[in-house]
Amino acid sequence: MKNPEILHRISEMADEERRLRDSFATRGFGGPAERSRLGDLERELDQCWDLLRQRRAKTEFGQDPDEAHTRPQSVIEGYES
Repeated sequence: MKNPEILHRISEMADEERRLRDSFATRGFGGPAERSRLGDLERELDQCWDLLRQRRAKTEFGQDPDEAHTRPQSVIEGYES
């Protein structure tokens, strides 16, 4: 995926996450399927942001951004903010 495609995907997922959170705020936390979907969205967003950061770093240092790859969630979850 190229940067514009990644940003578009991030925007779509962030919108869905916002809708779910708004729904939870108005009618409670939701059922297991909604909670599961929210968790999936959070993890997928982390992966997309990581991929975008990789691509930008490769570009900044004169490398091919297309060599960046989506890392497993287990790797990204280990990062500290």
